[in-house]
Amino acid sequence: MSGLIGRKIGMTSIFDENGKNIPCTVIEAGPCVVTQVRTKGVDGYEALQLGFDDKNEKHSTKAAVGHFAKAGTVAKKKVVEFQNFATQQKLGDVIDVSMFVEGEFVDVQGVSKGKGFQGVVKRHGFGGVGQATHGQHNRLRAPGSVGASSYPSRVFKGMRMAGRMGGENVNVQNLRVLKVVTEKNLLVIKGCIPGCNNSYVIIHK
Repeated sequence: MSGLIGRKIGMTSIFDENGKNIPCTVIEAGPCVVTQVRTKGVDGYEALQLGFDDKNEKHSTKAAVGHFAKAGTVAKKKVVEFQNFATQQKLGDVIDVSMFVEGEFVDVQGVSKGKGFQGVVKRHGFGGVGQATHGQHNRLRAPGSVGASSYPSRVFKGMRMAGRMGGENVNVQNLRVLKVVTEKNLLVIKGCIPGCNNSYVIIHK
């Protein structure tokens, strides 16, 4: 799939031609540089490696600086491979937001916000005891029974319990592109996408 690396700027809303208020997300998509072209003969598969967001050379390793120098660019903070790219590209080419058109649908992948250690009510949507009787004076948000007694004498894998929430790769599909601002490399997409502001996202066409 063709795609670009971008940065989530934030959310806003716009009005359509019917006067309806539509929530949308603004993404700084590209420009991305082709930093490596993988081929079946050398790598065993075909893919394009794209780099986004310049990185200070003093904060980069010499190996990284040499790798990006082959493409005629500086070191990049974010590097992603895209397989089955729609168009033929060569090393050093720059791909920008003009590859998208208004009205088409894209998939956006990002890392969701980290929520820390959370209980079952927030993490899994448990209803809690709900102010019921039976002596539940301090167990309103407890998970309840998690396993049997003598058999199987353990908790089954996959049991929904408290734990770390968020910070996972999330892919949101079929989001409509509302606007493409080529002069500012901005992409306005309907709806919300995972991640906090200024986090990296991957847009698949």
